[in-house]
Amino acid sequence: MTISINQISSGTGLRINSEIFLVTEYSHVKPGKGSAFVRVKLKNVKTHQVLDRTFKTADKLDDIILEERKLQNLYRSGDDFYFMDCRSYEEKIIPEDVIGDAVHFLQDHLEVTGICYGDEVLKIVLPIFIIAEITHTEPGFKGDSSRAGTKPATIDTGVMIQVPLFVNIGDRVKIDTRTGSYVERVNR
Repeated sequence: MTISINQISSGTGLRINSEIFLVTEYSHVKPGKGSAFVRVKLKNVKTHQVLDRTFKTADKLDDIILEERKLQNLYRSGDDFYFMDCRSYEEKIIPEDVIGDAVHFLQDHLEVTGICYGDEVLKIVLPIFIIAEITHTEPGFKGDSSRAGTKPATIDTGVMIQVPLFVNIGDRVKIDTRTGSYVERVNR
């Protein structure tokens, strides 16, 4: 379906040169002379490449409808991850390259958001925070405080993060998946 530049908004999906882009920022510009145009920042859904484009009033854009679906991570087999669509209970196979860096914090049975075009999952969006268990770290000492420094620790997904000195093996911690940083220790 084609749309005009006046119908563009944040989150709109566009097909440009057979690639699917998501509009992240846009601004309508009405100069004193000449016709209006739109400055758009686009992000490629698969490669995460960011483009800045300018569209004129007469331009027609190829709009695509992207759908968000709740998916639950079931298991991994080789380079493929198996997810269950929480609405239809269908199993979806998603290759590791579609998941990208989210693979570092992808826990078993974790619910994620899948950005879909038709039946194809284009991108996986993790929850902002996850609760993970520390599986390996050097022991902490009595009197260590959160301001004294950090040490490396491995969480249950196999990723190494920096945690305060007082965190020990078996502790559950809250992690920001956007940055991979420790937020707080969580009570059991």
